[in-house]
Amino acid sequence: MAVPKRRKPRSKIKMRKRSHRKPMAASYLCPECGAPAQPHRVCAACGQYKGRQVLTIATED
Repeated sequence: MAVPKRRKPRSKIKMRKRSHRKPMAASYLCPECGAPAQPHRVCAACGQYKGRQVLTIATED
């Protein structure tokens, strides 16, 4: 059975674990309404995608 000869320093352990982190989700501001949205997806606030209306969003009045 393999057993480490020396104890690993905290920095080496953190360096290894750092690569397992999930990347942050990219976001941009919608050019129509200015709300944050995910790239290549319909804006949840206004329903626009690539300058055209794709979804109709019902507003509570």
